[in-house]
Amino acid sequence: MSKASPQRANPDSEIHDEIHEALHRVAHVDYTKPIIRNASTAVLYEEALAHEAGTHLTSTGALALNSGAKKGRSPADKRVVDEPGSTDNVWWGPVNIKMTETSFMVNRERAVDYLNTRSRLYVFDGFAGWDPKYRIKVRVVCARAYHALFMKNMLIRPTEEELKTFGEPDFTIFNAGEFPANRYTTGMTSTTSVSLNFARREMVILGTQYAGEMKKGIFTVMHYLMPKAGVLSLHSSANEGPSGDVSLFFGLSGTGKTTLSADPRRFLIGDDEHCWSNDGIFNIEGGCYAKCVDLSAEKEPEIFGAIRFGSVVENVVYDAETRVIDFADISLTENTRVAYPIDFIPNAKLPCVGGHPKNIILLTCDAFGVLPPVSKLTPAQVSYHFISGYTAKVAGTEEGVTEPTATFSTCFGAPFLVWHPTKYASMLAEKMKEHQASAWLINTGWNGGAYGTGKRISLKYSRAIIDAIHSGELDKVEYENYPTFNLAIPKTCSNVPSEVLNPAKSWTGTAESYKATTEKLAKLFVKNFAAYADKADHAVLQAGPNVSN
Repeated sequence: MSKASPQRANPDSEIHDEIHEALHRVAHVDYTKPIIRNASTAVLYEEALAHEAGTHLTSTGALALNSGAKKGRSPADKRVVDEPGSTDNVWWGPVNIKMTETSFMVNRERAVDYLNTRSRLYVFDGFAGWDPKYRIKVRVVCARAYHALFMKNMLIRPTEEELKTFGEPDFTIFNAGEFPANRYTTGMTSTTSVSLNFARREMVILGTQYAGEMKKGIFTVMHYLMPKAGVLSLHSSANEGPSGDVSLFFGLSGTGKTTLSADPRRFLIGDDEHCWSNDGIFNIEGGCYAKCVDLSAEKEPEIFGAIRFGSVVENVVYDAETRVIDFADISLTENTRVAYPIDFIPNAKLPCVGGHPKNIILLTCDAFGVLPPVSKLTPAQVSYHFISGYTAKVAGTEEGVTEPTATFSTCFGAPFLVWHPTKYASMLAEKMKEHQASAWLINTGWNGGAYGTGKRISLKYSRAIIDAIHSGELDKVEYENYPTFNLAIPKTCSNVPSEVLNPAKSWTGTAESYKATTEKLAKLFVKNFAAYADKADHAVLQAGPNVSN
């Protein structure tokens, strides 16, 4: 007879163990409910395959499933409870929409009532934050094995001894995503609700089964708690060189953050969420959540190789007989994803901590074609561009005519901020000054003209620039001023043509078109920054582009 896992409650047992007692005490979860806690990956596979329709194994052993109607996050349905302990700290507005305590409790009751109708529940207890000084204990209560396995991959997995002494969690997620919110509850605008209550230290999910809501919910919690503790929370990837030098990479989707931080010559600390304390950098997560669209072994071998037993792939299309995934097929969604433990990456650094960053790299994909491939930033410029969080997307038309569209996401992660953006920016500036970190703005977008005229900057050039930063080469070369944006750009960089380094020289159109495009983007920056001007100091305000009236 096989030995039962000590971390798994017997589904046929009605013994009131500590988890039953705790959940009944705090949320009136049914005493007789079979609860499967911190189950092994194999057990969660079995549970998902047996009880969740549309779940299958892929040809490489990953668990493939569908997240239901929602294939991505629902930021318009995120709410934060307005309560006395946090109300003066929260950046209220479209990112953090106010919710009453009463509405939260209505949703909470609805979620627990639904969970009590399920034949079994899953609990995962884990940690957020690799530094024991600052980590928080997180409990996930859910009705799908998929959600439990996802969070087992994304949180930091406790040892058996840590699990035995886990005690009361610092934050609890009640995920009843299969059940809708009541649209007539005050403050609800749809049947989806993702709500946070900092006083109760709880998150309630209704009306969406997309697992990424839990991941980003905990990130939002850390974005609130860490600054209170004097620790800067950041939406960034991080890696470390052989000599211990750490680099942080910031960038919105499509800027190359994952690709450029994945360097076989450097150790990966993490791909998405970090904190910067007085001791250095630490990853918040125990796993990675990577995009799968057009994934290949040639382009991203580490991620491709991580899609194996233990990983969770969401909303991918695969052959019904062979179970081979077609990563190019986005008929279900463009947001196909895989979640896997970070140790699935061969050069991951464990534990996921590092020293104080030497280089801060802000990535943008400028489809206007006027930002330089690399600029060295002053401290004030770092704050300005960090608060701006700029990239550009390309909007297509039926005739194939394209027009670059500017996108700004403050601090390169607006949907997850809790405090006002200037708090994170000022903390970053202080940390950089204290530890003498250098900062760089890297454009991985277009050069020689805007989208449709110019060309996307070669990945080999972007990699050469990052290499030159890490080697110290760009600290020693001669710089020139790039007008309008007032950026310092290098005149030379190994393995990058000198004309590419200055957009004014590589522009293939007329001088008039270059000037007009540059001024157009500069004005978009200024217009966007106006929303933060009242809380930014004079030096930061002056660090933006110069525009004519």
